[in-house]
Amino acid sequence: MPLYEYYCTKCGTKYELLRSMNRSDEPATCPNGHRGGARTLSLFASVKVGGAGAEMREMQSGGGCGCGGACACGGH
Repeated sequence: MPLYEYYCTKCGTKYELLRSMNRSDEPATCPNGHRGGARTLSLFASVKVGGAGAEMREMQSGGGCGCGGACACGGH
């Protein structure tokens, strides 16, 4: 079962849930009990090997909270 990341627009909590793929876009209740958490885009790291060694860097999506704008967080 995949692990999905969610963002609560009411309290600003980021959280993860194990859910089946067919439920991935359904709203999720945050750990603080708020309903309607929005699924976000996950950040991930890439490794570039070459030259003097390996370089690891975080890949950013567009939003300020790491959501890529998917959660309507206002880019905070």
